[in-house]
Amino acid sequence: MKKNYLIAGAVALCLGAGSVMAQDAPQMLRQDDMKAIGQAMGQLGAIAKGQKDYDPVVVEGALSSIADHAKDFPTHFPADSKTGNDTEASPAIWENMDDFTARADKLAADATALLADLPADQAAVGKAMQTLGANCGSCHEIYRVKN
Repeated sequence: MKKNYLIAGAVALCLGAGSVMAQDAPQMLRQDDMKAIGQAMGQLGAIAKGQKDYDPVVVEGALSSIADHAKDFPTHFPADSKTGNDTEASPAIWENMDDFTARADKLAADATALLADLPADQAAVGKAMQTLGANCGSCHEIYRVKN
């Protein structure tokens, strides 16, 4: 009887460890970065469209999130992470890693520059969205596979 409990416990432990490992997989980490950037862009977009009132704390938080996650993003593309975990990463990333990294760096730099000169109203947030959105769109065109 004790043997069955030990086996069941070992199986549960292995399954739990597999779940933790999957969450730390590069594909999952980069998806988390993209989700965070998307959420931040959504916050800015709601202000730019007038769906939410201008709030400098929200704008600063969103821009900080974009800058931080864009800096982190290229670190999650080791050669062994081209497939798996529902990745939408194009093989072109690994063929053009310098360009890919430069694009992420540009997004981070633009967000950081906007933080230094924080958009002061709804119209300025709209202009910031144009800058940031152009970065996102150009990178997605080349380096994202649409499933």
